[in-house]
Amino acid sequence: MNGFPGSATFVIPTMDEQDTVGTLVDQIGEACGGIDLPHDVLLIDDGSTDQTWSRIEALAAQHDHVRGIRFRRNFGKAAALSAGFAQATGDVVFTMDADLQDDPVEIPAFIAKLNEGFDVVSGWKQKRKDALDKTLPSKVFNWLVSRMTGVHLHDHNCGFKAYRGPVTKDVTLYGERHRFVPVLAAARGWRVAEIPVVHHARQFGRSKYGVSRLAKGFLDLLSIFFLTTFGKRPFHFVGAIGLLFFLTGGFGLVYLSAMWVISRQLESMRDVDLHASALFYYCITALLLGAQMFLAGLLAELIVSLSEQSKHPYSILQDTDATAASTDGGQ
Repeated sequence: MNGFPGSATFVIPTMDEQDTVGTLVDQIGEACGGIDLPHDVLLIDDGSTDQTWSRIEALAAQHDHVRGIRFRRNFGKAAALSAGFAQATGDVVFTMDADLQDDPVEIPAFIAKLNEGFDVVSGWKQKRKDALDKTLPSKVFNWLVSRMTGVHLHDHNCGFKAYRGPVTKDVTLYGERHRFVPVLAAARGWRVAEIPVVHHARQFGRSKYGVSRLAKGFLDLLSIFFLTTFGKRPFHFVGAIGLLFFLTGGFGLVYLSAMWVISRQLESMRDVDLHASALFYYCITALLLGAQMFLAGLLAELIVSLSEQSKHPYSILQDTDATAASTDGGQ
């Protein structure tokens, strides 16, 4: 394949997967061996209560390319991926679930898609082997994410993804943001694509996700939408809403004041008493709320400005000076 990567790192979060980690490492080895892809495997034990860690230790002792990281307790998938991304050294970084539902035979397809010029390739479980109570909410969630973020993927939840190495250093994960890595990457200018992948039914253990993740997923979607759209300019969002309330309340008071004056000039018109009008109090409330939101937006803008002084609010694709330096060094 043209542009074939030099190496790959597989970042695999695990939790109570003692029956699958060994098989998964073997399957990855077979798939990578078939295309002569040097690779290493990072298994992150996210607070397992079974024998998962002892299996990982045994695999690390048996294989030089396998390494394990053990958390003190369960910190969540985003934390596990973040720890793996920090340690990943491959030109391409793969993420997979450890339950054997993702099939490593798809690895060459991911590589081929990356070679088309994309930076992130997400799997799409076209024929998902899960119950309806998981697949139906997932479809609704995926539709919402695509519409709200503009990153149109059929399956944002799929854990089987491939990234060019620099992408994993350019996104920050915490909470439940692991579902939105392609969205976060796209917001930084990385090119995102999707390919269909095989999805197997779970044979061992049980799913770690319940109904509660639907509410969490929706709240996370709102936070991601805000962060990717207004994260660097909160004043444009909060301040705009505050300004709308302030102007609405202000115009309402001007109208009521004018009616108070006019009603006292015209004998045919009943006097308008401001204190007796519910609209007067609504306008006062809107005016105060608008002023508070306007100030809150301004404070948020100042906080972002100060916190971002040591960070880069951009992502560089190419640098002619760096290219020239590397060319001179090779002569």
